[in-house]
Amino acid sequence: MKISLITVGKTENNFLIEGIRVYNDRLKHYIKFEMIEIQSPKNLKKLNPEQLKEAEGKLLLNYFEGADMIVLLDEKGNTFNSETFSAWLQKQMNAGLRHLVFVVGGAYGFSSEVYQAANSKLSLSSMTFSHQMVRLFFVEQLYRAFTILRNEPYHNS
Repeated sequence: MKISLITVGKTENNFLIEGIRVYNDRLKHYIKFEMIEIQSPKNLKKLNPEQLKEAEGKLLLNYFEGADMIVLLDEKGNTFNSETFSAWLQKQMNAGLRHLVFVVGGAYGFSSEVYQAANSKLSLSSMTFSHQMVRLFFVEQLYRAFTILRNEPYHNS
């Protein structure tokens, strides 16, 4: 199985870039993982929030393929603790899923078309985090899930 994390816009803070790199490197030992940063729409400052969601949505939809399982990282999604997330991930692998795609939208969320294309929604917390921080939190949790599945000590250290 391959896992992708698609994000809108670039990660700008060096401390986040470094953290993401650390966990991205660690994930290579467990799974084929890629992070795709989609460039923000042009004329960003001229768009109202709804127009921005629509423009970002069109960009995101270009990356979705029919057989992919699309999971939106969304505040209204299902919440898991680390153990149940790892069990859910194992279930997807056991089902023979070829490509699992997680998506972080822009500051205003997703367009209705992206919600319609998605298979599921996942919330990392009931708290609100910056879209750039979510990237680091997610790759850390993905790494944690694989250490749980392999019964490695990271989760409890």
